[in-house]
Amino acid sequence: MASVYDFKPRFQALLRPLVGRLHQRGVSANQVTLLAAVLSLLVAAVVGLNVQTQLWFVLIALWLPLRMALNAIDGMLAREHGQQTALGGYLNELCDVVSDAALFVPFALLPDAGTNAVIFALVLAIIVEYAGVMGPLVGATRRYDGPMGKSDRALVIGILALVVAVGLAASWFIAAVFWLMAAMMLVSLYLRVRRGIAEVTGDDKTPAP
Repeated sequence: MASVYDFKPRFQALLRPLVGRLHQRGVSANQVTLLAAVLSLLVAAVVGLNVQTQLWFVLIALWLPLRMALNAIDGMLAREHGQQTALGGYLNELCDVVSDAALFVPFALLPDAGTNAVIFALVLAIIVEYAGVMGPLVGATRRYDGPMGKSDRALVIGILALVVAVGLAASWFIAAVFWLMAAMMLVSLYLRVRRGIAEVTGDDKTPAP
């Protein structure tokens, strides 16, 4: 199924000159990974502490494109400039999960915004990424299948944050968006497991449990 992740090669091509300059200046992939996580936590904290003033949600909308860029940059530094390390692998996955979770939280703090929907979507986001990481453990590749992977969630959350910031999002609408995200993440979870198994077995059907 289509995913924002499909556009990653084009996005990386735009960032490649910047990545080269960062490498020349001694910037490491791990530094970029940690910076993205720290800034995500900071943005989430600022918005969460000022949730009564919804205009603050514009920070999330502005931050998420930058976070996506930093996520691409750290991977390119690691792969294309010989910076891949075991620590970097852990940091990349763990920091992504932490950042995702942090940026969901301000929406759960909105009055009558459907806290259960936000929490359910947050938990599913963690499970979906764990399913992706499971790929190498069973002999497959790391799975990024959509329709609601990391990049897709960032796009939806960024747009929703902008809508909230300008005061156009009713509480029922916010809850509905998170329930819809959750439904699409269930599809993503199924596809990641099915395709991971198929990659190992050479079968395009998921075996019966």
